Amino acid sequence: MNKALVNKILITLGFLFAYRILAYVPVPGVNIDVVKEFFDSNANNALGMFNMFSGNAVRRLSIISLGIMPYITASIIMELLAATFPNLGKMKKERDGMIKYMQIIRYSTVVITLIQAIGVSIGLQSLTGRGGESAIMIDMPTFIAVSSVSMLTGTMLLMWIGEQITQRGIGNGISLIIFAGIVSGIPRAIGGTINLVNTGELNFLVVIAILLIIFATVGFIIYVELGERRIPISYSRKVMMQNQNKRVMNYIPIKVNLSGVIPPIFASAILMFPTTILQASTNPIIQSIRDFLSPNSYFFNFLTFIFVIFFSYFYASIVFNAKDIAENLKKQGGFIPGVRPGEATANFLNEVASRLTLWGSLYLGVISTLPWVLVKTMGVPFYFGGTAVLIVVQVALDTMRKIEAQIYMSKYETLNAVGL
Repeated sequence: MNKALVNKILITLGFLFAYRILAYVPVPGVNIDVVKEFFDSNANNALGMFNMFSGNAVRRLSIISLGIMPYITASIIMELLAATFPNLGKMKKERDGMIKYMQIIRYSTVVITLIQAIGVSIGLQSLTGRGGESAIMIDMPTFIAVSSVSMLTGTMLLMWIGEQITQRGIGNGISLIIFAGIVSGIPRAIGGTINLVNTGELNFLVVIAILLIIFATVGFIIYVELGERRIPISYSRKVMMQNQNKRVMNYIPIKVNLSGVIPPIFASAILMFPTTILQASTNPIIQSIRDFLSPNSYFFNFLTFIFVIFFSYFYASIVFNAKDIAENLKKQGGFIPGVRPGEATANFLNEVASRLTLWGSLYLGVISTLPWVLVKTMGVPFYFGGTAVLIVVQVALDTMRKIEAQIYMSKYETLNAVGL
């Protein structure tokens, strides 16, 4: 392993270590014990999922409680707008326009973070502990100002850390931050499982069965995530002669899972939001609706499955633009054997992508509802949920590809230096 690669890995680990330290820096003026009690009682709704992605930073109400989610939200909104408005989509494709595009995302992140920080600060006003103590230990106006600035600073720091990892380290910085937040909760989950086994509340054979299911699930996810349909491309003789000293791709790869982890995240956020809002109500009718929409109910997981399939098709239609691919292919003098260039190629690519998205969406739906199936069949909480496993595996695969690319690049540079 060359020195440059080692330095990049060390830089990445150093920034991730700084991220984990920030998770333990609380917002000034907050009673942490009251906040922990609240999140312990809301571990199975949207707050629990949000806390998992932040690496328990929300439970401690640290300055990075909002995590990198405001940046991701702003990025997703901009992606949707770029797909809707042609001028914005054109800006994204140009080099100077991409700089402006990223600036808009950063400014949008600031606005979203401030709105969420003020909302969280106001919501904490009504939060009290079991003994009646308040979650806020200073006057309200001062707390709103201090907490909003603290959370905004924390989110901006995370955004800067993510960009530094992407530029100077290995892998995508934003993805690695989410990855580190999820993985940081594994030791706690393992410790809780060991305690359940020691106290006799959990059978050792059940633990072995859960481990086997986890390994099988991870293997299945890796198999599907690496799966792709390679559509062959032919080029005219003129194009091949012009590029005889360059590598010309002779196929179009279309992944089985085109939409990544976005559909499960969207589906979970939308379905858990009503349950979280209705949590504080004492009305019997509202309580029955809340129980009906509980994450442990059959109806909730049925809706999760349906929503994941819907968002898979929706997001795949945004990230995979068959018309642009067909136009670029035609400009380069390439064509798919047996398919006419232009509109016929775009229709063919859309048909192939739709068939693959069907299987990809069913795969995402099964993975998203797998934790609930395990809870129902084995009767034990399953910490490492489907969405978390998807994120961890995808980020790990992407980081491994980046490391392999760096190793191959160093080999080519070495061969070039010795004249081979």
